[in-house]
Amino acid sequence: MADVQAVLERCDQAFLDPYGDAEQPECVESDRVILYLMDSRRIQKVLWRQLSVLDSMMSLLEGLESSQQLLKQHCPKNIENKAHARWKALKAETVVGVQETEALISVLQGRLEQIRSKRNRLTQLVQELRDKKEKREQLEGSLQKAQNALRVCGGQLTSVRAEVAAVLDCLANWQLVRDELHGYVSATQDVMQSNLLSVDQSELCIEQRPRLCGSLGSSELEPLKLTVSLSPCDRFKLQVHQSTAGVEEECMKGRLMELSADLLEVMQHYTSQGDMLAEIQSLHSSFAIDWNPAQRLLVYLKSASVMCSLLVEDGYPSSGRAKLQSIRRDMQAVDVTALQPPRDNMSVTEWLLFLSCSPLV
Repeated sequence: MADVQAVLERCDQAFLDPYGDAEQPECVESDRVILYLMDSRRIQKVLWRQLSVLDSMMSLLEGLESSQQLLKQHCPKNIENKAHARWKALKAETVVGVQETEALISVLQGRLEQIRSKRNRLTQLVQELRDKKEKREQLEGSLQKAQNALRVCGGQLTSVRAEVAAVLDCLANWQLVRDELHGYVSATQDVMQSNLLSVDQSELCIEQRPRLCGSLGSSELEPLKLTVSLSPCDRFKLQVHQSTAGVEEECMKGRLMELSADLLEVMQHYTSQGDMLAEIQSLHSSFAIDWNPAQRLLVYLKSASVMCSLLVEDGYPSSGRAKLQSIRRDMQAVDVTALQPPRDNMSVTEWLLFLSCSPLV
């Protein structure tokens, strides 16, 4: 122990009493911890210095040739200053190293931030790539559907073309029929004085001017309008329009070869009533009349409140007569017993003139 004490006196007097005064007052737990840490630091410094002294001693002993040289050699000076200078140099190197490390850490942090940014961008690009892949798959599905629909449309187009070809063939046949009908119509016009008003693919509108053999001229009887509708299998439908001609509307059907006979029958029926119909048609311009061919009733509206009805018998004017059926005023029947016509067998025209001039009506 004496040798150790001598060595400590030669190195530093502060090592002699490293713990200071042992008689310290008791403190709270926190003060104890602080003191413990300070003591630990002080002990570490002592140990570090002891190690420095030991290192110096070992270096010194290695340089001696004998133990007598140690006793004769004087104590080296400024040992602590050299160690302190070396410690300062190491501390400066440490500071420089820390600064370089901090600079490298800053650079690494910048690079790490760039890496994070690039990773985020890469994640976005990957997501965009996935979205584009999904869109591409959807487009491929739509393209496949469109191609399938195109193939189906191609098949339908082929079928439609075949149908169109069949329709064109049928149309050619209809055109032949139409041309043949034009020939029939031209021949009929020459014989029956007919006019072709309109022509459609399946319908003809004809106007016939009949010839009268009675007392009235043929120009006094209005033309009769007919519609001929054609159907497949050489069938037809003949529609007679009443309009102002005064005939009953009727419809006839049959085979196409029977069309001429039916037209002749309609015209014979029309001309058989030619004298009566011509008279009634001529009266439309002078009197407010309405002719009902089904009931053979002629209604004469003298005024807004007076309405007269004439019954025209079948066979008029040769065998039938025109009779006054009723007179209504304000929708009420009027007694016609006091009404005396100038003669018994009067025509429709004479009846209308008599009723229009009679003060009793």
